[in-house]
Amino acid sequence: MTITKDMGIMEVVQKYPETVDVFAMSGMGCIGCAASHFENIEQGAMAHGIDIDKLMANLNEVADAQIQ
Repeated sequence: MTITKDMGIMEVVQKYPETVDVFAMSGMGCIGCAASHFENIEQGAMAHGIDIDKLMANLNEVADAQIQ
């Protein structure tokens, strides 16, 4: 797994810019908000009532495609 739920939201977005769409489509459209600078993925998902396992699968699918 390339991305883990304990990684910071902005850390992931900076390393894998294509994940912005995944966050937005899952209901985390707050990439520009202050919380995204200090929350990890799991905290953000919990705050928005998002299924963390599904989000992680989608994020890693995009990140893995970007690596290749």
